[in-house]
Amino acid sequence: MNLIERIESDWIYASKLLKIVGATKDVTPDSDVLLGDVIEGLVDKHGERTFIIFDDQKITYRAFDARANRFARWGQSIGLKASDCVALFMENRPDYIAFWAGMAKIGVRTALINSNLTGAGLAHCIKVAEARALVMNAELASAFETARSLLTLDSGIWYLGEASAGAPPINGQPLEQALGDVSEERPDKSARAGHKAGEVALYIYTSGTTGLPKAAKITSVRAQGLMAAFWAGVGVHEDDRVLLTLPLYHATGGMCGVGCALYAGATLILRRKFSATHFWQEAIDNRATMIVYIGELGRYLMNQPPSPQERAHRVVKGFGNGLRADVWSEFVERTGIKRLVEFYGSTEGNVSFFNLDGKIGAIGRIPPMLKSILKARLVRFDIEKEEPVRGPDGLCIEAGPNEPGEAIGPISDNPRQRFDGYEDQAQTNKKIMRDVFAKGDVWFRTGDLLRKDKDGYIYFVDRIGDTFRWKSENVSTGEVEIAISSFPGVEHAIVYGVTVPGQDGRAGMAAIGSKAPIDLKSLYSHLSRTLPAYARPVFIRFQQEADTTGTLKFRKVDLVATGFDPGKTTDPLFIVDNERGTYAAIDAGTFERVMSGTMRL
Repeated sequence: MNLIERIESDWIYASKLLKIVGATKDVTPDSDVLLGDVIEGLVDKHGERTFIIFDDQKITYRAFDARANRFARWGQSIGLKASDCVALFMENRPDYIAFWAGMAKIGVRTALINSNLTGAGLAHCIKVAEARALVMNAELASAFETARSLLTLDSGIWYLGEASAGAPPINGQPLEQALGDVSEERPDKSARAGHKAGEVALYIYTSGTTGLPKAAKITSVRAQGLMAAFWAGVGVHEDDRVLLTLPLYHATGGMCGVGCALYAGATLILRRKFSATHFWQEAIDNRATMIVYIGELGRYLMNQPPSPQERAHRVVKGFGNGLRADVWSEFVERTGIKRLVEFYGSTEGNVSFFNLDGKIGAIGRIPPMLKSILKARLVRFDIEKEEPVRGPDGLCIEAGPNEPGEAIGPISDNPRQRFDGYEDQAQTNKKIMRDVFAKGDVWFRTGDLLRKDKDGYIYFVDRIGDTFRWKSENVSTGEVEIAISSFPGVEHAIVYGVTVPGQDGRAGMAAIGSKAPIDLKSLYSHLSRTLPAYARPVFIRFQQEADTTGTLKFRKVDLVATGFDPGKTTDPLFIVDNERGTYAAIDAGTFERVMSGTMRL
């Protein structure tokens, strides 16, 4: 970066970050302005503008508010009071947003449950939030039945909509019928009187890629901050039309996507779910000007054959997270959408970055002039011990330029530095680190390895636990995934480490998806050119479909458990054959030789 580029980038960051800070400066934990107050104020401001387009419905801000008011009054009618909790188990639809908005009006917390859950996982999410009631859409009744016996909900089980033809009767109470003649007038503000913005308004759950989801506390102050920050940071205007295909139980879609439209008075084009084959036509048909994405959404779109629809839309900007540099470059080239605001952050954490100048691959930047405002830091990390490196004085050491380090953020009462944690205190404690740069200080641990270059740009490296040691070297799964994905024909690559008896560290393994057969000799040659020897996968697994969470993140936990054992999967498995320069099939005999140590890796 030359001097002119640095000055230009510094100006962009300084001006836009000032807008973000300005949009959130009045949001404080001790404020009497709650999430319900903010929603009502925005509705009054935007009135008869169209808020949501869903299928053939067009819903104005005023009509949305009326629906939310009816939900609020219904809640009061069944005895819900401020600080009670209701679990919302529902797929994308306008009522999803109206319901939690209605509960916010009476100070009731809403637990936003992943609509893909069943059984013990579903029951866990409901119980950990101490929900008194559950509201679902009729289509999810069968899924809920798998968890019913594990739950007690003293205020009832309610459903919206009708069961599909031939489905068994729903064992619950029809909410639409209960709404009946319920008034559309706003409930009196006294229902939420005495509460402060620092109290919990919503629960949003971690994705649960490696275990049971954790219920992150979303206070009124945090919800307002998320919504206002993306409105200001992305620059959303009232004439924007925001295409949202992400699940509403996820913070990126349900808080940031919904919130930026709500604050701007823009139109939210809400879809039931993401479809790679229909995405661009939906954007064209609805005259979308903006999209909300996650990285895997971009990858799925780029795996589709190029089509004229990719350029026939009106989309000029978007925001999201997790977009890999190689996918990002192709996305811009094919779609013409150059203004993508990539961000980094977690639902519950206090570390966040915005890429405000479009640097492909970066998740943000900390200009030296703004270091006192952007207080997150990267600290040196020991991959093998899975803990930060501490010096002779017992304190952590800040990572140097391009040195991977764990991202951490100072915990304080400042609204942008709060960490409200989870309902599970033990899980909360795991995310807190003390005596970092001074005795007695307290910092939030992201669990992510990032690196910062000499110009202050931040890049994602890997999740802690995903990076592993092999041949005394650190292997970043993200870097290996990028190398494999660049091979022609590869649609997805999931890299992880597996244990091998008699070997130190973990051997690299890749689960690869492709529509056509992959030439293993050519793949070996490609990986030999693009990766150092220690980073090349020892084992390969070809799979037709990858198991993902509801937010399109790959689930590695089951892949790790299966490993390279042909007795646990019917997927084709292969092991590296360095002598022949290829990968060879694994059968029961090969597996036994590896496990007994008679085959050298």
